[in-house]
Amino acid sequence: MTDFNTDFARLDWSKGDGLLPAVVQHWLTGEVLMLGYMNAEALAKTRDSGQVTFFSRSKQRLWTKGESSGHVLALKSLRVDCDADTLLVQAEPQGPTCHLGTSSCFGEQVGVAPPLGFLAVLDRLVERRHAERPEGSYTTRLFEGGVRRMAQKVGEEGVETALAAVAQDDEALLGEAADLVFHLMVVLRARGLGMREVCRVLEARHSQRH
Repeated sequence: MTDFNTDFARLDWSKGDGLLPAVVQHWLTGEVLMLGYMNAEALAKTRDSGQVTFFSRSKQRLWTKGESSGHVLALKSLRVDCDADTLLVQAEPQGPTCHLGTSSCFGEQVGVAPPLGFLAVLDRLVERRHAERPEGSYTTRLFEGGVRRMAQKVGEEGVETALAAVAQDDEALLGEAADLVFHLMVVLRARGLGMREVCRVLEARHSQRH
């Protein structure tokens, strides 16, 4: 679902001679993917088509990201900054964003997802495993074992995590916690759920208490 919870009428097009910088961010991981420029027509096309479109300063025309490669940016949300002269575009990339083949135009080292953003990357991978069921994958074996077996694994990993917390070192605790989180992701996905839904519940609880 796209989210346009902003007032586009207040945009200040005069500062950049009709162009606004548009920072593109991965909607799940928070990774900064690229920087482009939009004029009013590019913004309108982005909103109408659901694919991020820019104004090319070199070609002097509109261009939709991925129009040649197929690696489009599916629009998820648009935001305007406090001065109304910069756009934040959250999108889901359909393949590498950079023409060099990296996920970010800022390179693999600088542009990697924030540490907690990897949870979103892993959650999407589990979702793909659930849909594709690649042969030889441990995750595939878990899905094919059924929800009861997956739930049993969550219980086992939960006990092992608790034991590590009271009787083992930090490395062991982190390892068991990682196993627990992974198997929790799998059983959630088997029920058609993911970490996004878990985060929504946590966010709602936090809002109620503050």
